[in-house]
Amino acid sequence: MKRVKTLERPGWDARAEALGFTWRHLDGARYWDERAYYQFSLAEIEDGIEEPARALHALCLDLVDEVAGSEALMARLAIPEASRDDVANSWKARAPSLYGRFDFAYDGTGPAKLFEYNADTPTSIYETGTFQWIWLEEMIAAGRLPADTDQFNSLHEQLQNRFKAIFPAGGFVHFASDEESVEDRQTVRYLEDIAIQAGIEPKFVAIDKIGLDADGRFVDQDNFIIQALFKLYPWEEMFREDYAARVGGSKTLFLEPAWKAILSNKGLLPLLWERNVGHPNLLPAFFEDDPRMAELGNSYVRKPLFSREGANIELVAKGRRATVMDQGYGEEGHIRQALHPITRFAGNYPIIGAWMVDAEPAGIGIREDRSRVTKNLSRFIPHVIVG
Repeated sequence: MKRVKTLERPGWDARAEALGFTWRHLDGARYWDERAYYQFSLAEIEDGIEEPARALHALCLDLVDEVAGSEALMARLAIPEASRDDVANSWKARAPSLYGRFDFAYDGTGPAKLFEYNADTPTSIYETGTFQWIWLEEMIAAGRLPADTDQFNSLHEQLQNRFKAIFPAGGFVHFASDEESVEDRQTVRYLEDIAIQAGIEPKFVAIDKIGLDADGRFVDQDNFIIQALFKLYPWEEMFREDYAARVGGSKTLFLEPAWKAILSNKGLLPLLWERNVGHPNLLPAFFEDDPRMAELGNSYVRKPLFSREGANIELVAKGRRATVMDQGYGEEGHIRQALHPITRFAGNYPIIGAWMVDAEPAGIGIREDRSRVTKNLSRFIPHVIVG
């Protein structure tokens, strides 16, 4: 694995605009950055990332099966008592899942280490599945990469096939997000486009425009019943909304399903470690009321059970605390995870986002930052496979 400097494609910015990649610049900062790419060998991808992702996902499903049957473990994850039956019932029914994304530290020289599992509302799906693939094709066509250069990336195709598997007869599916968030809305538009390719008729509804009818069914702004809903809105927030008590009786098929609330929780990390101590792809992790936390010493990462884009994550190295990006997370509790050094590449710390579609690895996207915490403004860098 190495980071290779390169030149941008002429006209890439206009190309991105035309394709709807409107969040390629965030708050005036560069988000998509093709002035470099990460290069991997095929063995690094297959053995270092793909197989660990598949194995960890299997461990995660085993854990869901345990937690879904345990009031105590769901309480440990701060899942509200009133919503625990919804989580358990969605797992008992094996409600289908679409996707998820593991965040790994990996440098090609040792085992990938799991930082967290974005199992409910992961973003960067468009830039992973489509825009970096377009970059690869155009770089090859321009003679700037060898013709046999590849990429670990079947995300678009696997998502299309997964939509077909969940909705074999096609039909009508609602898609929802925060209408005011440009990145969220464009991400959902991308998924709507994939759904169309899978023979599905999508309809967008803003998350705050969803209502309830007299029969307790969720309805959209035109009063159409929402039978199936892809929502880019996290379960931990849905469970705390006024309509949470109506989720179970709504008869709506949710993507992602309610059982993903178990996996999208940082409490997943100590539960996985407790059941798989010493696993090469896991880091020691503990809840803050666990006396075994002392094993971490004075170097660790403190994470809220719920947080997004690096918010309220605190790095402590030999007792020294780094600055925290405070966005108010942490009320439900924290975990501590071993502080794992991330290898720097040209002054940047890369995190590998390994995508899963259902239970199969589907590709990677790489975010890098000058700091060790990946944040909303961290840059997305394309990748290639050579050899």
